[in-house]
Amino acid sequence: MTTPATGPTSPTSPTTPLAQRPVALVDLLDRLLAGGVVVVGDLTLRIADVDLVRIDLRALISSVSENVPSPWEEP
Repeated sequence: MTTPATGPTSPTSPTTPLAQRPVALVDLLDRLLAGGVVVVGDLTLRIADVDLVRIDLRALISSVSENVPSPWEEP
């Protein structure tokens, strides 16, 4: 990849757009868990417009830090 002003650039140079930078899966998971991820989903099994099974999923996935106290500990 080349740019007119600076010549060849590496895939991780500051001028490379984020969408084109390679990211390892471990780094991506680390970034997501540092901020937390919320997963929400609804699944309904329906036959002839009759709901037979309904599953609602709501999950918060986050990293754990020793600096944040547990909500289940007694003060």
